Amino acid sequence: MLPVYDAAVELAALVASRARVDGDLIRVDDFLNHRVEPGIMRDVGAALAAHFRADHPDLVLTAEASGIPPGLVCALELDVPLVYARKYLGTGARYAFWREVVSPTKGVEYRVEVARRVLPPGRRVLIIDDFLSGGRTAEALGEITEEGGSETVGFGFVIEKRYQAGRERKERHGWRVHSLVTVASITSGTIELENT
Repeated sequence: MLPVYDAAVELAALVASRARVDGDLIRVDDFLNHRVEPGIMRDVGAALAAHFRADHPDLVLTAEASGIPPGLVCALELDVPLVYARKYLGTGARYAFWREVVSPTKGVEYRVEVARRVLPPGRRVLIIDDFLSGGRTAEALGEITEEGGSETVGFGFVIEKRYQAGRERKERHGWRVHSLVTVASITSGTIELENT
């Protein structure tokens, strides 16, 4: 397992060398979120856990499906449970906390739901996901956490598109955000990274 700094540097190098640009989308599906490389994910989860360990989260929350690998490894490192929001269960507000969100990758609206029984009040919740771009899904998870009577201790992302409004959306709520790799821009099909 790599030290935290080295994990972020290695991940930045992977994004620079292996990610593909498709319009405004950054495709990392051959090593991070469709085909998942266990060694990479182990280091990602450990780096996110190390950053938030002092916040003493007692639950990790993410969204299916691509948030599950980094969320699970981070939860394993912290030795806390993982809860993942499901995309539209249709169980209704009586049994679940839910929000409507728009997917930036698919351009469709869907509902994210967390069953009330798996998110009891009084928890310190760390929200983990693979990407931060527009930030609506992560914001919905923070809102669900607080509606359920728990505290959002922070948001951890593997990759952040800094040129989009996702970080600001969290900071308006007073939530803290940490990303392992930050993309400053996409210029002529080339990914420009901020210093890691």
